[in-house]
Amino acid sequence: MRRGHAVDGRRRRRWVISGGVVLGAVVACGVGLWATDSPPFRDSYCWGAWQQDSGPDFLGDEGLAKSGSVRSATESAAPSADGPLVRCTVTVGSTVPDDDSDGPLTFKEQVTAEYGPVPSGARERHDWIARYFGGSGARLPDGLDGLVAPDRAMLVLPEGCDVGGRPSAVTIHSASTGDGHLGKVAMPFSIGTRSEVVRMLVDLANTGMRTAGCAPAEPLRTSSPVVTVPEDDESAQDPLCRIPGVRVKLGKGSGYRQQVGVVDGRLQTCSVVWRARGVPDEPAAQYVMTSEPRLAALFDGLPEGAGEGLTRTDCAGRRTVFYAHPGTSLEGAGVPDDRTVFGRFAASVGDRIGCGPGEDA
Repeated sequence: MRRGHAVDGRRRRRWVISGGVVLGAVVACGVGLWATDSPPFRDSYCWGAWQQDSGPDFLGDEGLAKSGSVRSATESAAPSADGPLVRCTVTVGSTVPDDDSDGPLTFKEQVTAEYGPVPSGARERHDWIARYFGGSGARLPDGLDGLVAPDRAMLVLPEGCDVGGRPSAVTIHSASTGDGHLGKVAMPFSIGTRSEVVRMLVDLANTGMRTAGCAPAEPLRTSSPVVTVPEDDESAQDPLCRIPGVRVKLGKGSGYRQQVGVVDGRLQTCSVVWRARGVPDEPAAQYVMTSEPRLAALFDGLPEGAGEGLTRTDCAGRRTVFYAHPGTSLEGAGVPDDRTVFGRFAASVGDRIGCGPGEDA
């Protein structure tokens, strides 16, 4: 064999060996990334805000522990500077054999995230407030503007993210159903601990603001625990929500439950729900006081006055909102009437925090 051919052969062998080593390293690296669920193989959800195994069991392998479980996700267009509201839903579906029917029992757990301005219509805004100002919510830590519960959370974004004069917010809420021979039944479902839900909420907010182009110079951060834990709900009582003068006709043997939430100098919440098996909790009444500027802004645009259940006053230099809204089932049930009940609520809470409720309350 000529020397030139021998040299070329050795070169080719070196290239093959080197290429094999590089390829092996790439494959080994890829296997390692896949085995640890590291990017780029880890699934991500909600415009990249959440990743598989990044928080509560719902996003991890534990969430797929039930028989036949599959996780899927849908999302609308990414957040933008001028809205509109965008939505993402992560779903875990599972099936369990049922000895009493031909088909299996099916279960579905969903977490829905939304980013965008609060609703413009009064009815839609009332419903939004009822969902996210519920008495099950605790304050967000580290000065963040919002509330968190194991099954829902809300964070109001900085003013630079407002759309059309309305505050923007990020929200999370869960829903769960079982569907079998007894029909579809709503079931309670906690996304995770309050701290885990706060982390999801902050990640969603930072991702959404970056995408929409309204992110502050420093991203939102939180490291403190959720320190205000609301009580368990209880049968609705007289006075309602333990607020003197707040009396409502509930009827004997009713399924109304009340949840007394945050009670401090800048925020007070209490909600009443109708609880029945197989249906989601129906908001029946809501009582809120807040002097936190971004939380108070959520009530801008709603009809004001004692007859509307919304007044504002200046309390020690802080704009303070008093809000009471009966749902359809309790509308007109106030004793002696809804207007008087609202006035008593505003006067009682105003007295507690050291200010009056306003002239028209």
